[in-house]
Amino acid sequence: MKIKRIAHLGVAVNDLDSALKFFTGGLPLELTHTEDYQGMKIGFLPVGDSSIELLQDVSGSSAIRKFLDKNGEGIHHIAFEVDDIHQAVAELKEKGVRLLDETPREGAHGMTIAFIHPKAGPGILMELVQPTAEIHG
Repeated sequence: MKIKRIAHLGVAVNDLDSALKFFTGGLPLELTHTEDYQGMKIGFLPVGDSSIELLQDVSGSSAIRKFLDKNGEGIHHIAFEVDDIHQAVAELKEKGVRLLDETPREGAHGMTIAFIHPKAGPGILMELVQPTAEIHG
């Protein structure tokens, strides 16, 4: 498995519009687009070769809602881009690394994704991503 880069940092927020006031008004970042995905509204903000994903629960029951209820706003996960996500998942399984996704699945922003359980490492939720479609902006 080769990790190419940190693809994004997922940041859980209570209100996307309020968070955007800081990220686009306080910091010189630009929102490229938003996307609805699995009960969340996600805002994408490029930062160099990476990005920040602002994650707002809109369903009342998404994984982000559970995270916000337990931890409040903050970094939810770190995503690493890999060349071959199926190979990466197979290698991690072989090494006995605890996964949340035993099989890669379709994710937001034209990605195939798989999550590594936070208890597999230092308590950080990590995501593997591989682009599968043209990325916006």
